[in-house]
Amino acid sequence: MSAETWSTIHLALGWVMVLSNGAAGLWALAAIRWQGLRHSSLWWLLGGAWVLVFIQLTAGVILMRTADVVAPAFHVFYGVCCAVAVAFVIGYRQQLEHRRYELFGLGALFIMGLAIRAMFLGS
Repeated sequence: MSAETWSTIHLALGWVMVLSNGAAGLWALAAIRWQGLRHSSLWWLLGGAWVLVFIQLTAGVILMRTADVVAPAFHVFYGVCCAVAVAFVIGYRQQLEHRRYELFGLGALFIMGLAIRAMFLGS
């Protein structure tokens, strides 16, 4: 694929990543108050949003390698921080089982914020 195609994919995945993490985070936080929102669909959305983080990271690396694009250092830093944040949240899920919805909700919103920051630095 061409560099322009990879660039378009990376940009589109960035927006999908931001929106999916934001939606999952707000849903998880709302589920704290409203029991009816505690549904398995939340976990599917959250899992998909976090898999997308790693797909987005891979697309960015491919873009940098195939097109010889030099991304701003902090754009790359925030992108990697998104993946590290996913790992931290998953790593703490056992210890914070009693606060599961808070952990996953705030974690998803934090990842959304990191992704937004990366998008601003990358443009």
